[in-house]
Amino acid sequence: MPQAVAIGPARSSRYVGAVTAPSTPDWHPEPLTVKVDPAHGGRWTSLRTPTREWLWTNPDPGVAAARTEVRPGQAFVDAGGLEECFPTINGSPDHGHAWSRPWAVGPDDRADPDPDHGDAGYLAVATPSGRLHRRIEVSDGAVTARYLVTGEPGTVFHHAAHALLDLSPAATWAAAGRRRTTGATDSATPVEHLGPDDGSAVGIVVEGARAVTVTDADHRLRLTWGTDRDTDSGHCSLMVWRNLRGWPATGPYRSIGIEPLIGRNSDLAVSLAEPGEVPRIGPDGTFGWWLRFAADRYARS
Repeated sequence: MPQAVAIGPARSSRYVGAVTAPSTPDWHPEPLTVKVDPAHGGRWTSLRTPTREWLWTNPDPGVAAARTEVRPGQAFVDAGGLEECFPTINGSPDHGHAWSRPWAVGPDDRADPDPDHGDAGYLAVATPSGRLHRRIEVSDGAVTARYLVTGEPGTVFHHAAHALLDLSPAATWAAAGRRRTTGATDSATPVEHLGPDDGSAVGIVVEGARAVTVTDADHRLRLTWGTDRDTDSGHCSLMVWRNLRGWPATGPYRSIGIEPLIGRNSDLAVSLAEPGEVPRIGPDGTFGWWLRFAADRYARS
């Protein structure tokens, strides 16, 4: 069985950033906890409050078993949770290099962006496109992941926090930015509504997005993200995968992805073929970004 590691409160936090929507008298913060599986791609296996689990898990036991046997270069196994997709999502390699490799703290990981913080919640993975570092902190009930890519200056990449959420048909999402849809199939439901299963599947990229709010009845999950350098902030986007049993062609199932993205496309090769700049490891050999989750519950005063 995968070994899940629970991440506890940080001893300190240097996170500075705004949340997507401040709590109001009727929305009350709920503390989040997180578990990860270092041996299998550093996958997030749980993101929960005292009243609900936010991450979806594929209910097929065969998929869960297959996920533990994955080796680099093999096709993606959609076990659910949150997978780290680097340096691409679609394309080659399928969902990137990082998800199929074990994560650990190695002897060369003193490039840690916050070396005085301690090693709780800190992992890294070496890939052909560079080394991806991640520190997860829990502070004031919110969960923040801080990412650092290190490698050859000028190396291009995309990175998505491929979060599959466990959401009811009544759930909605809201994010500001320029939208593009990919792989759309007909659906009578507006894309902001996750809706009942209708056999459709659509991908949406929201370019320039740095925040999204997901509301499911009396629960709300707020995600915000940004880059460590202002000059890199233009690379922030959001992917939404709304699969209402429209994919795959054989054995379709429901899965909802809310995926903060560094890049502007799910396929790095496609982005490179289009006009415009793509994320690159900086002249100092690094690229840093952060992602924050905060949860609320509606309770009328």
